[in-house]
Amino acid sequence: MNKCSVVISFRNEEKNIPELIKRIENTFDKIQDYDYEIIFVNDDSTDNSLNILREEINKHSKKIKVINMSRRFGYTQCILAGLENSTGQCTVMIDCDLQDPPELIEKMIDEFQAGSDVVHTLRTKRLGESKIKMFVTKIAYKVINFFSDIDLKTNVGDFRLFSQRAVKQILNVGDYEPYLRGVSVWIGFKQVFISYERQARHQGSTHFSLLNYRSFSKGPLNEFLKGVTSFSNGPLYFMFFVGIVVFFISVLLIIYGFIIKFFSLSVVGIPGIIVLSSFFFGILFLFFGILGIYLAKILDQTKNRPKYIINNILEKKNKE
Repeated sequence: MNKCSVVISFRNEEKNIPELIKRIENTFDKIQDYDYEIIFVNDDSTDNSLNILREEINKHSKKIKVINMSRRFGYTQCILAGLENSTGQCTVMIDCDLQDPPELIEKMIDEFQAGSDVVHTLRTKRLGESKIKMFVTKIAYKVINFFSDIDLKTNVGDFRLFSQRAVKQILNVGDYEPYLRGVSVWIGFKQVFISYERQARHQGSTHFSLLNYRSFSKGPLNEFLKGVTSFSNGPLYFMFFVGIVVFFISVLLIIYGFIIKFFSLSVVGIPGIIVLSSFFFGILFLFFGILGIYLAKILDQTKNRPKYIINNILEKKNKE
């Protein structure tokens, strides 16, 4: 019998876990000739999520596996841990907040059986999310696509299916902190898109707020920077061309200064000097910031640390 692995990265989702398991179970009851496993990757939750999952493991025999990380590593690392421990012919990534309907897995598996290696889901509507967030997201994707050499579609999130060979190639990517949305496109193979309407969060509040500065290293702003820098050196070339433009502007300003000095014309006052200084220093510090991002990625890569550390894995063993 074929098998589908469902990988779920979560942190503090005690209110959503039981309903998510129930809906996944009901979905696979309708899919013929497919067994399943649900792999929950616990990103160091501090609520009652783990105790709930222990109870669910006893209820569902060998269907549920829980991977507990040694500390908080973030969404990407948890998904990688789940993919590495998946055993199905195909693997589905889905969030724990039930914004993405588990019922769509049936259609995703149909596309997989038709020969697709990556099945993306395209959101036609995103209920419960602010217009500001939607606008910022749209702009972010345009910036990423402008600089990168891959084509990321707007409103395609992390809810997707991978074939076994696609999972293998993703795990072979050597990036210390890969941009999964980009990697899933970059690996190639046959890829299709399924449209759906994304619901509002079932329970609780989002862990990926745009304004949550405390979780910057694991939030959407960090994902945006990874998207821009992971698949292109475009920002570095952009710095070069802007540097040329700024150089010519400065040459023109020098010529202008000599002209007004030679002909005893009025000299640019202090406000003008402040504006020009602010402009050039702004450009300079922007470039330092871009270089810093690339240097940080190089530093993380050369440290050669493991991408994540697993504390333990909970699952119900055979009684043999």
